[in-house]
Amino acid sequence: MEDPRKILLYPLVTEKTIRLIEQENKITFIVDIRANKTQIKQAFEKLFGVKVEKVNTLITPDGKKKAYIKLKEPGKAREIATKLGII
Repeated sequence: MEDPRKILLYPLVTEKTIRLIEQENKITFIVDIRANKTQIKQAFEKLFGVKVEKVNTLITPDGKKKAYIKLKEPGKAREIATKLGII
C-alpha cells in the first residue's frame, strides 16, 4: 500500500468540520484526488490506529477531494483532532 501521508494530505478546519468532530465523530481531510474510499480508510486506520466506520468523499469546486471519515469509536475524532492541533 502507498504511504498514508500521500493519500491523506491535510485535515480541513472550518466551523462545519469542528462541529462534525464534536457532534458526529467525523474528521475531514483533503485527500489525493486519485484515492478511493477503501484506500482512504486503510490509510487513516494505519496512520492513527483507529477503526473507520465509513468514508464519504466529494470533489470541491476548486478541484480538491474532500473525505468525511466517520470513526467507529465514540470520541475518537476529538482525540485525533486534539493530537493534530485542530482543537
